Amino acid sequence: MSVIIKPIITEKMTTQGEKLNKYGFIVRRDANKIQIKKAIKELYGVDVVEVNTMIYTGKNKVRYTKRGFIAGRTQAYKKAIVTVAEGEKIDFYSNI
Repeated sequence: MSVIIKPIITEKMTTQGEKLNKYGFIVRRDANKIQIKKAIKELYGVDVVEVNTMIYTGKNKVRYTKRGFIAGRTQAYKKAIVTVAEGEKIDFYSNI
């Protein structure tokens, strides 16, 4: 199973990719920085300079309905911000 689940394609991450060569990915919770670096290099063929990771815990959510309230929790995930070498880019739209 792959370490990388999906890339993060938001306005903020697109701006960081263009200006700072930083790209965001949602990765598996048990993946470490070395595995993430290796997976990015194999998948996109770029040299990775730095990998920063952060774990987001799920948030509690409550919905009020006619039958009462429904309590739940959003999914927890791990995010990796990957800095690519100068002059290299990752194109997420080339596989579409």
